[in-house]
Amino acid sequence: MFEHHTHPLLPWPAFVRRLILSTASGLLLVSISLLAGVLGYHHFEGMPWVDAFANAAMILSGMGPFAPMQIFAGKVFAGVYALYSGLALIMIAAILFAPIIHRFLHRFHIEFDSAGRGDS
Repeated sequence: MFEHHTHPLLPWPAFVRRLILSTASGLLLVSISLLAGVLGYHHFEGMPWVDAFANAAMILSGMGPFAPMQIFAGKVFAGVYALYSGLALIMIAAILFAPIIHRFLHRFHIEFDSAGRGDS
């Protein structure tokens, strides 16, 4: 997906397309994760839709539960969803920032090589 360090820096229009694609991918993962949380809290805990949304959004953002769980199945779901949300938060951040970090490192590598101090 990313260019090799021996290739030239990606032109701005292509880089912007890459940023849009990564942002869309991150938003899709957030939407799917939020939908799964809302459906789970509504089904297992019997929460109204608005409360299920608030609880799922709070857990997914890493803030903690909005309302205490009352039912065993709801507690199990909340635990599994919290574990998933912690990993999802890291994955979403990686998807969003990967193009920016790659461009920075790629540009640094090009400047380093053009100064005559690189090993490649």
